[in-house]
Amino acid sequence: MRILITGASGSGTSTLAAALANHLSQHTYLDGDHYYWLKPEPPFIAKHSPYARLKKLSEDIARVSNFVLAGSVDGWGATVENTFDIIVFLYLPTEIRIDRLRKRELQRFGTVDPAFLKWAAQYDTGTEEGRSLAKQRQWLAARNCPVLSLEGDLSVAARLTQTIDYINISLQERLNEHENNP
Repeated sequence: MRILITGASGSGTSTLAAALANHLSQHTYLDGDHYYWLKPEPPFIAKHSPYARLKKLSEDIARVSNFVLAGSVDGWGATVENTFDIIVFLYLPTEIRIDRLRKRELQRFGTVDPAFLKWAAQYDTGTEEGRSLAKQRQWLAARNCPVLSLEGDLSVAARLTQTIDYINISLQERLNEHENNP
């Protein structure tokens, strides 16, 4: 299975994707930030070119048959955007996400970038360049696979259980469809 966990910054995509990949032991965890951002210090400043990130992610996807990818790949190209068997979309209210991001930034870097928090806070309204709720919902509606939407401040365990249940139901539906249309 090829699974994407997506949502706004601070919604828990990386945490759920890592937990799901760990639970589905035959799945490799992939982090979209690894493909999007260059690694030099300070982090999250310089980006890979669109061609380079698509090439690197496509190579990794070709190398592994089962994976869980965390992040947003909107606009990366149809070869990646339509490769998923299931997409899980996480939504959290802005206040919760910004609080999480502030704590995470302090823990990781010892400081918080106000510009990053401002950008992340505008996700619901979509007033700045980049990801927005409206753009992500539009992108999700155009996908050719089932999409599970998980909203609210659920625990990782609750999100994991709901995701696994959804995967099992989707697999059973595919088996039933295959049996009825050999």
